[in-house]
Amino acid sequence: MRGPDRMIVEILKKSAIFSSLKDDELKSISELFEVLEFNNNETVFHEGDSSDKFYILAKGNVKIMKHSVMGKDIILELMSSGDVFGGVAVLDNKPYPASAQTMETSSVIRISRQKLFQIMEEYPILKLEIVKYFSDKLRDAHEMLKNIATERVERRIGSLLLKLSEKVGVDDDGYRKIDFPLTRQEISEMVGTTVETCIRTISKFQKQGMVKSSGGRIMIKEELLKNHFEE
Repeated sequence: MRGPDRMIVEILKKSAIFSSLKDDELKSISELFEVLEFNNNETVFHEGDSSDKFYILAKGNVKIMKHSVMGKDIILELMSSGDVFGGVAVLDNKPYPASAQTMETSSVIRISRQKLFQIMEEYPILKLEIVKYFSDKLRDAHEMLKNIATERVERRIGSLLLKLSEKVGVDDDGYRKIDFPLTRQEISEMVGTTVETCIRTISKFQKQGMVKSSGGRIMIKEELLKNHFEE
């Protein structure tokens, strides 16, 4: 198997949608995907673009953003390796409802709508996995909206950091390091607050020993942060 094809198979194994397929099945469908490389802060697709491609993040990180009528970017979601993005638009054949932009040098794999539907017919289990995957995404979106509407800013920021540490965190000297660059601006956009409030809140967490920054990464003490909100 060629290097790119081997990489595609490994990413498909990590994807919640395709991981149920056997190795020989993954090898067979890997030939239908292509690999793309992006630099930091490069756009993968724009809000409103035609949605012919179904993307899976292979390496790096991508943020999904919505442009508001006030001209601000609102970060809806952060994607890590194995995550699908642009998927719903592809399935219902409508333009991408948001933009996707890299947060560091990143690789993605993608497949056309026609080829995706082709393998869904060949492997019907994928239809169920797609429904399950996007049902979980919808549940997460509802939970995020509920938090923004009902929770204090401090809890919203803490919950986001805990969620990211669970998803992409790595152990580092007693902390969980959120292993991609994340600015205060991006955190504030995700939880629906101002940059100034975000800076004050994270500074408070730092003074209490729950959070620190190192090498451009945010590191958290998971148990301390969890206990802080359970008190």
